[in-house]
Amino acid sequence: MNILFLCTANIQRSRTAEDHFRENYLGHTYKSAGLSEKYCKQHGTTVCTTDLLDWADRVFVMEHMHIERVEDNAGKHYLDKVDNLEIEDIYQYMQSDLVEILDTHKRLQFLKYKK
Repeated sequence: MNILFLCTANIQRSRTAEDHFRENYLGHTYKSAGLSEKYCKQHGTTVCTTDLLDWADRVFVMEHMHIERVEDNAGKHYLDKVDNLEIEDIYQYMQSDLVEILDTHKRLQFLKYKK
């Protein structure tokens, strides 16, 4: 399954999710991106595109505003595969508290099992 993690700038949360799951849970393909073209360009990170959304079987965003950005920039038809993890923008890359939240999040448990 192709899994896409999205946050604002693809620096902390979504990048941590991608790297953590890729390193620890095989059986799926993981990518991450940011939803702010401005911040992604500023930091040299990956910005979300419709190609990435098409590639993904499931999309996990960190906040409700990310769902709105997907809808505004790419259209409603992607929303069926979007799920909000409700993770605040208060964590650093690979911060242990963030990794623990990702690792124990109910909506992500299926990633621990090969399909």
